[in-house]
Amino acid sequence: MARPLVELLAPAGNETCLHAAVRAGADAVYLGVESFNARRGADNFTLESLADACAWAHLRGVRIFLTVNTVVLPSEVTSVLELVRQAWVAGVDAFIVQDIGVAAEVKRTLPEAEIHISTQMNTHSKWGIAAAGALGAKRVTLARELAMPEVRHLCDSAHSLGMHVEVFAHGALCICYSGQCFASSLIGGRSANRGMCAQVCRLPYELHNASVRKAVDVPGEHLLSPKDLCTIDLLADLVAAGVDSLKIEGRMKSPEYVYAVVSTYRAVLDRLVAAEGVRVTDGERQRLAEAFSRGFTEGFLVGETGNEMMSYGRPNNRGVRVGRVASVRDGLVEVECEVPLVEGDVVEFWTNKGHFAHTVDALDRRSSTRVALVVPKPVGKGDRVFRVRSAEAAFEDDPQEPRVSIEGSLALRIGLPARIRLVTCERRGVRDAEAEAEGAVVEPARTKTVSEDEVRDHVDRFGATPFRLERLLVGLDEGVGIGFSSLHHLRAEAADALQALMLKGWSQRRLPKIHSKEKGQTRARPAASAGVGGSATVPVCAWTTNASCARAARKAGADALYVPALNYKRGEATVVGQRSSTVDQDYPTNVVVALPTVDHDQVEGSRELAHGFDPWAYVPAGSTVFADNLGSVYRAVGERMQVEVGPHVPVTNGLTARFLAEGDVCRIWLSPELSLAQIRRIAEECAVPLGLFVSGSAELMVTEHCVLQSEGPCSQQCETCPRRTSPHFLKDRKGYEMPVITDCCGRSHLYNAVPLDMLHLAPDLIGAGVSAFMVDATLLNTAETTAAVSRAVRARDLALRTGDAIGKAEGTTTGHLFRGVS
Repeated sequence: MARPLVELLAPAGNETCLHAAVRAGADAVYLGVESFNARRGADNFTLESLADACAWAHLRGVRIFLTVNTVVLPSEVTSVLELVRQAWVAGVDAFIVQDIGVAAEVKRTLPEAEIHISTQMNTHSKWGIAAAGALGAKRVTLARELAMPEVRHLCDSAHSLGMHVEVFAHGALCICYSGQCFASSLIGGRSANRGMCAQVCRLPYELHNASVRKAVDVPGEHLLSPKDLCTIDLLADLVAAGVDSLKIEGRMKSPEYVYAVVSTYRAVLDRLVAAEGVRVTDGERQRLAEAFSRGFTEGFLVGETGNEMMSYGRPNNRGVRVGRVASVRDGLVEVECEVPLVEGDVVEFWTNKGHFAHTVDALDRRSSTRVALVVPKPVGKGDRVFRVRSAEAAFEDDPQEPRVSIEGSLALRIGLPARIRLVTCERRGVRDAEAEAEGAVVEPARTKTVSEDEVRDHVDRFGATPFRLERLLVGLDEGVGIGFSSLHHLRAEAADALQALMLKGWSQRRLPKIHSKEKGQTRARPAASAGVGGSATVPVCAWTTNASCARAARKAGADALYVPALNYKRGEATVVGQRSSTVDQDYPTNVVVALPTVDHDQVEGSRELAHGFDPWAYVPAGSTVFADNLGSVYRAVGERMQVEVGPHVPVTNGLTARFLAEGDVCRIWLSPELSLAQIRRIAEECAVPLGLFVSGSAELMVTEHCVLQSEGPCSQQCETCPRRTSPHFLKDRKGYEMPVITDCCGRSHLYNAVPLDMLHLAPDLIGAGVSAFMVDATLLNTAETTAAVSRAVRARDLALRTGDAIGKAEGTTTGHLFRGVS
């Protein structure tokens, strides 16, 4: 059978889903164990069940990838590395990793292990690809927010480095760039970057323009909820772009979902391989929709960035439209059906008072298109009905399926040992293998001779094995007598030998001895360090988005000024969250330019090219630069800049901090998801100065979709968009107001409703090893900036001089400084 043009990678949240994925035709399956994976809510596997899962899959020619795709806290480093080592021995083929330090250390201590960079690492540029390659990765899973020409460009970049590219092809879309979401933890108390996403993006919100007193009229209330990705019509384009692996999302989904989606993509890909065309049938589309759908979009791949890609009306499964309620009488609801219903189906009724699900336990067929049901809640004529689960699509698990096809030959020659030979048939992904077994010398029958039919019947009993005998050649002398138990034993011995041979490459794995890493010469960690542009032992830095606030911050005592490249661009300064082309653009000298968290290459399809924005144009050669994604860090270090690593990278353990320190970065701004105790632990393990955002409104999300587009048609002319000149915010169900700012590339930035304040803890922070404070003035005016910076200077000076602290500001939060993240 022809090799696949592209790998089809399927999810498995449990053993049944693994079976469903492989039966559906997956080439590889990704799964997680109890911890360190981004779907901790799935059933997941244990280390014990993982070994069995790997062996089961490998016999069927399917690879297993283990997700280790969360940030790792200081106390977990030893555990996660040991998990990887034991999982490798268990038979895992590759590890999908987010944490930078973990990826580097796994490659150092387990060089045979294959590392795949998770989409959580925010790879969206050729520099991100190069950084992944420097980590020793074999594969990169790209960010979802890329257009097809960008995917092609990044595939070329990866292939030139001997790396593979994986893209998401189907399933749920996050509104935020993966790995960059702090909304779940700061709002919902559960970290998405730790596999505990609270799904705050699927909640209802109101959009407000601060200049008016009422909510903006928008198409629905789920303003952060995208439709589901579906690329079934783009498979030929993705293959032509050079994509090596197509990934199906869904480790929290059912076996029915896994089987339906994977088998549908398998069928279309097989038609593509066979050059039969890739036209998708209506039945295949319906099957995908019924498996799970919030509505489908091809998303950013085809340039969809507006309302057409959003599911404003509902954040959950839409299923397939059944029809409408035709009548309600005598306790029976008659439904006029566009698709047939059967008992066991789960349907949803959409009424003027909301919607509810109902399992069809009995139905009365009134005609070929009309059925009558007993429904537990009131419905009305004309109400819409959707099927969200099909009873006929239920997946029936059989742990032995799919079986491995084999052929055999059996020789029963009088005077010679009985001999059987088993050989695997040609099949995609299954290694050719053969095994033999030899029994006792065959003797003439003393009473009853055996027939060929009897021999075949007793040899072809592979029910408890993974094999299916397709053909058996029998060489049988006349007059042979042999016990049927001898045939059973001979077959079982050969089957065991064949299975052992097929798994030999994994079963013979042995862990290499770990050698301690030689540490380079490092300086002792100072209690504090000099800041850019200042001589203070703990510099107070100010993050400003316009020149007036920058000057106010410096006058108030800021030792260093940081200006986002997004705002350094002329005409793009913002004041209290609104763009102002008339505000003073002449920033003070010696500011540190902050590169954006999202920084696509300037190639066809990218917003950077469309809007003529190159953040690197604002960074003087050899200067200090604030880099907020791994690709930017890699590029800046390579260009011999003084590099400060931003909190979106992120650094959550000493392993990652030391890795970056060895890359000659000059400061690390820590993740906002760390507790005080964890900060102390990292500081003890790393000599590079550590900074922390201690005041201001925390950024929760960066979205490729502009939230302001929900107001109505968009011209895509972000530079002149009037909506950006008014402050906007999202209001949640509890009345909290989260500011929204859209930048010059049309990306929205969502901020926490409750400002951050850690300045009353300055003595504790300094004692824990924080050697730079950042005041974020993004949402402040000049007077507020002056007050915030002055307060930070006072808190710093008091802590250093006497060890005392100032009071906590009212209406603020300390974030995760004490509660941490689970």
